[in-house]
This record gives sequence, C-alpha cells and structure tokens, in this order.
Amino acid sequence: MIKDFKIGETISQVFLVKDVTKGVTTTGKNYMSILLQDKSGTIEGKKWDIDAKDLENFKKGALLLIDGDVTSFKDKLQLRIASDNIANKEYSDFSSVIMSSPIPEEELINDFNYYKNSVHNETLVQILNAIFDKYYNDYIIFPAAVRNHHEFYHGLIHHSVCMCKVAEQVCKIYNDISYDLLITGCLLHDLGKVIEFSDPISPSYTNEGNLLGHISIGMSIIKETCDNLNITGEIPMLLEHMILAHHGKQEYGSPVTPLTREALLLSMIDDMDAKMMVLDKAYKDVNDGEYTDRIFALDNASFYKRHDI
Repeated sequence: MIKDFKIGETISQVFLVKDVTKGVTTTGKNYMSILLQDKSGTIEGKKWDIDAKDLENFKKGALLLIDGDVTSFKDKLQLRIASDNIANKEYSDFSSVIMSSPIPEEELINDFNYYKNSVHNETLVQILNAIFDKYYNDYIIFPAAVRNHHEFYHGLIHHSVCMCKVAEQVCKIYNDISYDLLITGCLLHDLGKVIEFSDPISPSYTNEGNLLGHISIGMSIIKETCDNLNITGEIPMLLEHMILAHHGKQEYGSPVTPLTREALLLSMIDDMDAKMMVLDKAYKDVNDGEYTDRIFALDNASFYKRHDI
C-alpha cells in the first residue's frame, strides 16, 4: 500500500491511474507524470522512457500492474516506473485501489436516513423524497470533489452527513433557525455533483460540470422537482437560494451571497467541514510536533500538528 512505501523499495502493485501529464525534459526527451492511487492514498509516478505501449496504457481510469522503485523528490515520495501492464482480470477488483470514506457505508446510510427522516415540514419532505427517489443510488457512492476534500468513494454522503451533525448542534444553540430547512440544505447542497462528475471511481468533469457547475445544476434539480410537484411559494425559493449561496462569496463560485440565516449557516458549515477534511489529509503524513506542507486550499499556510493532550 502507498502509505507504507519507503525510499529504496522496489514495488510491484496494481494502481488506478488518476491523472496523466506529458512533459519534455531539458534534453528534449518525452516523459510522463502519472498520479497513481490505491486505497491508502496517492503517489506521483514518473515514466522517463516512453514507448507506444506507455501511451496506450497510461490513461485516466486505467488499472495497471506497475513495477518500479520508490524515490524522493522535494521531500515527497515518488515512484520511478520501470514497466507497466494492463492489470489481469484477477487484479481487476477496484476495492484495492479506491479510496473510500473512513466511515463504513452502513453507518453513513443510517445517518443519512436519520437526518432525512428528521425533517417534518411537509413541503420539504416532498422535495427530499422526490429527489432521492431519482438520485439516491449515485448520491451514496459519488465523491464530493475531484481533489482536495472528500474526493473518495462515498465522499458526497460523508460530507453531507457530517454537515447535518454540525447543523443539528447549531440549531440547539441559536434561536430562530429552521432545523428542517437547514438539514434539507445540508443534504442537497452538493447534489449537482452527481452530474458535474463523470463517475465515482475516477471522476473528471463532465461537459455539464465544466459549463454549468454543481451549484447551478443542483438549483435546477430542485426547481424542476418543485415544478413537477406543483410546489410554489417561499419554501422552494429559500431552498434554491441556499444552494446558490452555499459557497459564501461570488468569487468562490456562488452566483449570490447568503441572505438568510439558514443560507449563511449552510455556507459556514460547508466551509468548515471541507477545511477539516483537508487538514485531516495533511496531518496523516506528519508527526506530532511538526508542520504540514503548505496547503493551497488553506491560504497556503503550514499547520502545526500538536501532541496528544
């Protein structure tokens, strides 16, 4: 497993190809940088001597049996690839190469059902039931991102459920918050990602994802659902506003900024959960008393990992 690799080791293992970049050395030779993944993490692979077979094999989403040596560049492990072959059928089990939620699927689904069933407003119940009748199967397996946070199998439901847990506690502290509206927003805010992304295994952006984005897609799903159910009035408008505003600022991709208590809370809870996941990832490879590498998603800061207290 990638997490156990040590400098100097020779590796022979099946990997999922997550991304491929072609380059040219200073001497004019072609090479490839390949982001490789197993269920424990990712590592950058380098293939310096490229032939026709490499060009055919190294494609995003491919399962490859790779032989190579573990090296280091700028204090990060790399895999110098010696050979690559399409994985035989006996190695084609994706479970060995998929990064999945650290929370078991059954627990995630139980939590999802708990929060979905905790909503009692009849209009919101209708909306939730209609949407998840259509999108549930994708919702429980898709990632919540291509990179940075919750970019793993079951990532979307993981992210949404964690946000519901925070929202539940927030509603106990502050007055005049609609629990039903906030929980519905937490469950639906990233729904558009099941259309924005190509698949749950090795996702890339679809045409809809590139041209519309998950915020617009999600709002459209809610509007279409409400139109089909003949639901009008303030509730669908408030829910649509929450989806449009959940990135908090227009420079972060939201067409509008939050202008209700629930929309503001949704944007803050979303931001907090995403950042905590980014930190969790960064801390995995850091010893107590040391700092992470600079984290672009967190203002390019290096974070200190405290000792147990």
